[in-house]
Amino acid sequence: MNDVKYIAVVDDHAMFRKGICALINLFPNYKILFDAANGQDFINQLKPKHVPDIVLLDIAMPEMDGYTTANWIKVNHPDIKILALSTMDAETAIIKMIKSGARGYVLKDAEPSELKQAFDNVLNRGYYYNDLVSRKIIQSVNLLADDKSGISTFAKLSERELSFLKLACTEKTYFEIAKEMFVSERTVDGYRDSLFKKLNISTRVGLAMYAVKNGIVKL
Repeated sequence: MNDVKYIAVVDDHAMFRKGICALINLFPNYKILFDAANGQDFINQLKPKHVPDIVLLDIAMPEMDGYTTANWIKVNHPDIKILALSTMDAETAIIKMIKSGARGYVLKDAEPSELKQAFDNVLNRGYYYNDLVSRKIIQSVNLLADDKSGISTFAKLSERELSFLKLACTEKTYFEIAKEMFVSERTVDGYRDSLFKKLNISTRVGLAMYAVKNGIVKL
């Protein structure tokens, strides 16, 4: 690889984001194109004539999270390689990011050499998964085929259901959630009832606990 490859870093923690950018700029043949605090910030900074080769993407972020951002990239810029970078090593988070278009998954406590290897592999082979993530993916294959498993259910949640789930973890009333989502209260009731059925949960507190457990929202 002789030409320079450009990286965009999307993470809501400014100190970590700036540090990882400084590190990446030390890698041979890699250069930071820009960094962003969340998915919407990434979209706002993106210039169609000069897009990054790889987006290093956090998952849990305000305003527009990693799942939604990855899906947007997959639809609007399918040539951009997505590499997830997260503290979450739960099967649900990994499977959801892969389903959303991630070509690789690196944990934030990885060594710099692993991040460099991930960049190389994503560009040259099309994917990168370390031993830990690979084991979790393999272990999850049968669970994904099981309609009763939590992983299968999580992977099947729609983007609107996920949006409602995040808002359900706030202090907003259902009326306020409906206004924010630009839908009727009846539609919000439908999202709630659908999640109750899919997740086998019967209360709003239960929804919040599920969202925290699966890394959908941060405490």
